[in-house]
Amino acid sequence: MSENRQHGFFALRHYLVLAVLALLFVGLVGRAAWLQVVQQDFLLDEGSQRQLRVLTTPAYRGSILDREGNPLAISTPVDSVWANPRQALLDRDGLRKTARLLKLDYSELLKRLQQRARKEFVYIKRRVEPELAKQAATAAEGVYLQREYDRFYPAGEVVAHVVGFTNIDGVGQEGLERVYQQQLKAVPGKRKVIRNRKGEVVENIAQLQAARNGEDVITSIDMRLQYLTYRSLAATLRRFNARSGSAVLLDAHSGEVLAIANLPSYNPNQRRKSSAAARRNRAITDVFEPGSTMKPFTLAAAMDQGLFTASSRIDTRPGYMRVTGYPIRDFRNYGVLDLAGILRKSSNVGAAKVAQSMPAEALWQAFRDYGFGEDTGVEFPAASSGYFSHYSNWRPLDQATMAFGYGLSVSVLQLARAYSIFANDGKLVDLTLLRREPGTPVPARQVMKPETARQIRTMLEQVVGPEGTARKAAISGYRVAGKTGTVKKTAPGGGYLDDRYLSVFAGIAPASDPRLVMAVMIDDPDKDKGYYGGAVAAPVFREVMTQALRLLNVSPDAVEAGGQLALGPLQSEYPGGRQ
Repeated sequence: MSENRQHGFFALRHYLVLAVLALLFVGLVGRAAWLQVVQQDFLLDEGSQRQLRVLTTPAYRGSILDREGNPLAISTPVDSVWANPRQALLDRDGLRKTARLLKLDYSELLKRLQQRARKEFVYIKRRVEPELAKQAATAAEGVYLQREYDRFYPAGEVVAHVVGFTNIDGVGQEGLERVYQQQLKAVPGKRKVIRNRKGEVVENIAQLQAARNGEDVITSIDMRLQYLTYRSLAATLRRFNARSGSAVLLDAHSGEVLAIANLPSYNPNQRRKSSAAARRNRAITDVFEPGSTMKPFTLAAAMDQGLFTASSRIDTRPGYMRVTGYPIRDFRNYGVLDLAGILRKSSNVGAAKVAQSMPAEALWQAFRDYGFGEDTGVEFPAASSGYFSHYSNWRPLDQATMAFGYGLSVSVLQLARAYSIFANDGKLVDLTLLRREPGTPVPARQVMKPETARQIRTMLEQVVGPEGTARKAAISGYRVAGKTGTVKKTAPGGGYLDDRYLSVFAGIAPASDPRLVMAVMIDDPDKDKGYYGGAVAAPVFREVMTQALRLLNVSPDAVEAGGQLALGPLQSEYPGGRQ
């Protein structure tokens, strides 16, 4: 009996096991059927989400080039390192190696990934040199690379103020990078791919959007002349222990800016180390009182109105005058001067008397016509139009001091543009930082009588002559026209400082057939080392212009039989003319 009961127990257990296995089999079959039939679409979608990805196809930003095609700003390939937190957090040892290679704090990286554990994409470090990025990505599971382009500026600080820079996302922040953002910017593409569990692309499915590279911008800058200008400016600031300086070199006829240099400067490749003051394009954004460089425009306005001629004479004795009780002085008593003599000796009294002979409205309108108080045509962030008040606000003293450059303000770029009027026989051109193709019409307007512009230009040659204030601007073999300015700096609370100056020079070469115009401003040179415009700023003009004329193959002026340069019609009348 006991054996039968035991046999029945084992048989029952056997059937029970078979029943359980049968139920499991039926359950599996049913589950499979359910998944294959009822949830087929859902599972396919889930699988696709784990394998299909939409990736960004990188595009590169357009280059910024000088007029000869030399790169000023280019995009270089780099890799950004990113991670899938859920994968990377499983490989702590590898993640530690990645952090060490990228010089990151491991604890901070770990915390960042843990905080974003539900995401599938987290940047670890952007814009990494490709070989280093590859080592960092292979060190840990769940760490990958994304190709991007970094901005590189080959000329560094030499042309930084013109070019500007972009942020880490390739958006222009300053300079031409900002002005021409829409033209330069790249539009990344999109493509659908299949990735394996390691994140590797195993198949391209479709191109959703084609990548579009940015367009190049060709500037008017000539890097040969830019280097010359920057180098000369830097040497002058060191020599005279000056605070800052700016210089602009123009093509007289096309209005193209060939060089524009500022100091202090900064390296756009390492801009985090620079200050806001160093990044300012002072030649375009900063303004100053131009001093005696305004005198040629005062004389031109009077000549255009028929009040004076080149042979008119002004009595500047005894070397000073008073306007509403305020003294206006010359360096010494120059006696009776013609208009050329007023410029040659830089007579404040002579210029003020000429200005007083005109109605205030007439002088104001002339200065407005010459471009003072208006844009130069250059599109640039924070470009200044200067300060030039309406004549209705002038007092008699204002009209007198404006004649020699006090009471109004200009930028270095504005000053250079104004002197191009004398180079262009009375036409004022709009300036540009972009290259103008030969034959392209240049926006310009006639603002001065051609004969007046030519006569003033010839008078300005005497300023560079042996008896003028700009002898150090003279260039061997070429006739040069220009004017110096030595300006007292304004005091913080108003008025002027007695021992702080701006040294200014603006000039044209060759004066016989103008090709180039240049303006230079040196801020706060050491008084003990020299501060006059003719001693500080004029030599910068001479050094740069000497090389520029040769590089541009500008022929020297004709030499007479006696070995002297052929002189202009007015210059030959005066013993103080250039010999």
